[in-house]
Amino acid sequence: MSLDVYLTVEEPVAVRCGPDIYVRVNGRNQRISRANWDELNPGCEPTVAIKAGDTTHVVFSANITHNLNTMAGEAGIYEELWRPDEIGISKAKQLIEPLTNGLQELKDDPAKFIPFEPENGWGTYGTLVGFVEEYLEACIKYPDATVEVSR
Repeated sequence: MSLDVYLTVEEPVAVRCGPDIYVRVNGRNQRISRANWDELNPGCEPTVAIKAGDTTHVVFSANITHNLNTMAGEAGIYEELWRPDEIGISKAKQLIEPLTNGLQELKDDPAKFIPFEPENGWGTYGTLVGFVEEYLEACIKYPDATVEVSR
């Protein structure tokens, strides 16, 4: 199970078509290079889901394993990540301050959060930090985007 987050805009934007390849690593979808893909999957071509000219209303999407929700709670950002709709957050700009503070909390004391890594190894401290960094960056870039989650 995972948390999926989306930032959407009213006007459609062109889909970025590039050499991006995504794979699931440590409870999160992560971008890898073509060289990494070829090393991991010799002789196999990645699936192409988009083509030039496609448009979308989604300007950012990411997901992360539910196994990291306790760690997020310890950093004070569980509700902002998993339940923004329940605390009145509907726009990306409303996430900037809490995610900034939560990210700083995570980075200030990694030893506090490492014990919350799941025993099954699916999700790590670094996975949550990277997720929050990317989400925060997107919120700053698209402050008027609508926040949506699927859990």
